[in-house]
Amino acid sequence: MALATRRRRIADRPFARTVIKLTNVSKDYPRRGLALSDVSFHIRKGEFVFLTGHSGAGKTTTLRLIHMAERPTSGEVRVSGFSSTRTAHREIWKLRRKVGFIFQDFRLLPNRTTTENVAFALDVTGAPRREIRPKVQRLLAQVGLSHKAEAYVHELSGGEQQRVAIARALATEPLVLLADEPTGNLDEFATRGILELFREINQLGMVVLAATHDLELVRRYADARLIELKEGAVVYDSAPAD
Repeated sequence: MALATRRRRIADRPFARTVIKLTNVSKDYPRRGLALSDVSFHIRKGEFVFLTGHSGAGKTTTLRLIHMAERPTSGEVRVSGFSSTRTAHREIWKLRRKVGFIFQDFRLLPNRTTTENVAFALDVTGAPRREIRPKVQRLLAQVGLSHKAEAYVHELSGGEQQRVAIARALATEPLVLLADEPTGNLDEFATRGILELFREINQLGMVVLAATHDLELVRRYADARLIELKEGAVVYDSAPAD
């Protein structure tokens, strides 16, 4: 392949555009103290990134700042055109449509079916009712749960509940998928399935940023980018220098 052609193809790859950027971000809690200290990194479209570190290293705080559930004490977080220093609280809902969040404890609605849990995410964002059910069916097919569409949450395994949570997070067709210890409550088989699902989602061009302390899990996906936090600071980033 000619060098010029190769360079052009690399430049055209979907991860060329920065989607998430943290610049000198610190977060100080009045009672807990400093959670993040001068953190800077950026993530481009199409990247698959593991955010690692021991408990208390600042992983969850980082995700919450990207989701703008909280604002940094200093520095700036930018996500797909939204800035932590300029975006008004009343505008955060627009960001949330571009950033899906998957929690370790799933946070599904009890006593609701799989379909109802995913449909809820579309209903609260004002999706036309005639479009909701067909879209829910497509999402459940995407995460391999079409056969569990009418099952209630308590009838699902942990891995299946996590897949429902993923389908719900994908409902608004986000640019970014954040996952906080997404396999922490799952067995090895379910963990492997969830990570493969993340891979499939990432290959569609979506940024996947997964926080985990499980280094064995990270080793299985050696080609993914790794950002390590220690005591609130970035101590390692496998991304090549620009």
